[in-house]
Amino acid sequence: MSFLEHLEELRKRLVRAILAVAIAFALALSHARDILDFLLQPLRPFLGATRPVFMDLTEPFLLYMKVAFLASLFMAAPVILYQAWAFIAPGLYPRERRYALPFVLFATVFFMGGGAFGYYVGFPLAARFLLGIAGDFQPALRISSLFSFESKIILGLGLVFELPTVIYFLARIGLVTAGFLWHHFKYAVLIIFIIAAVITPTPDVVTQCVFAAPMIVLYLIGILVAHVFGRQRLPEPVPSEN
Repeated sequence: MSFLEHLEELRKRLVRAILAVAIAFALALSHARDILDFLLQPLRPFLGATRPVFMDLTEPFLLYMKVAFLASLFMAAPVILYQAWAFIAPGLYPRERRYALPFVLFATVFFMGGGAFGYYVGFPLAARFLLGIAGDFQPALRISSLFSFESKIILGLGLVFELPTVIYFLARIGLVTAGFLWHHFKYAVLIIFIIAAVITPTPDVVTQCVFAAPMIVLYLIGILVAHVFGRQRLPEPVPSEN
């Protein structure tokens, strides 16, 4: 493909991904209240009778829009991931393009798993730590701030959990090996903590470790994945001319 053809292909894939998100958004918006109530469940044991508050008149409306958008990203994840694969597939060998279904399947599962980990483990752990520090004060938590904090953890960990899928893909096409990943493990840990510090919604160490600890475990899982499924990338045989 020429440069302009690559741009046209990118535009087509983006339009399809955005359309999938828009459809999912329309479906999620009608259930935004229920989704928000579900998202706040892990926090309720720490609040007691205290209810979150809002400060601006338009805040609840905008909040429900954001809730629906977060839900739409998870609902449309298979389509988004497939469009990402379809964009890079022309640069792969024919035998490597057969990994489309495993890539979409495992990437979706890990993305959902990361979001679930953020909801059931990451967010409650960070909230317990931060509310414990503020034990001498009466909380008046702003609902938009709560959702922003939780959504960053859920979405961030969803992306973080894609690490084994990325390593699997790179190992299958021969770009990385288990030995290479293990040899650079100490550098990977340093990079992981730097990334965790950047994407963590707060500067506290506990929330940073909520991101960094799973990333280290996932990196080790990725080494195992590369060992089991990795292969050397060989060029496609060129048909001989008669």
